Amino acid sequence: MLKIYETQRLILRQIDESWAEEVLQYYNRNRFFLSEWEPQRPEEFYTLDFQKKFLQEDFKSNENGTIFRLWITNKNDEQKIIGCITFNLIVRGVLQSCILGYKLDKEELNKGLITEGIKKAIIVVFDELKIHRIEAPIMPINMASIKVVSKLGFENEGLSKKYIKVNGKWEDHTRWALINRNEQ
Repeated sequence: MLKIYETQRLILRQIDESWAEEVLQYYNRNRFFLSEWEPQRPEEFYTLDFQKKFLQEDFKSNENGTIFRLWITNKNDEQKIIGCITFNLIVRGVLQSCILGYKLDKEELNKGLITEGIKKAIIVVFDELKIHRIEAPIMPINMASIKVVSKLGFENEGLSKKYIKVNGKWEDHTRWALINRNEQ
């Protein structure tokens, strides 16, 4: 079952392949903007067929609990995807942890939307998924993301050298973490 959550201004939802056109439009609108922060994408990534397959696989990963992705729309335009929040590499057992990633449409920046969305998503991950620890690796030059996680209570735990390959280059990342303080 696909879950839907609301904030004051946003709808956060799990989606399936029926949303492939909207996801493709999002990536096409933000192709250049996102390239600075994401892996290099093959040309086929920007096709409807690729997005349908991606969303089918993503749905399976959501179902088996290895990923929890919420796509973002504004309440005033519920069909236009403006970003997503992803908790991936979910590890159970003694760790109960995951990695946070997020992206937002370039036209929606500096409105507090991603902070609003992540705040709600963290509540869901802590309360419903029973995650103990969320990590957020961020490139040191990405001051906007550092500002977001700082506002949300994440603490900087240090630097990981050449940690993630971004736009074809291994990049250093600061490691930010948030612990579920509601646990016993």
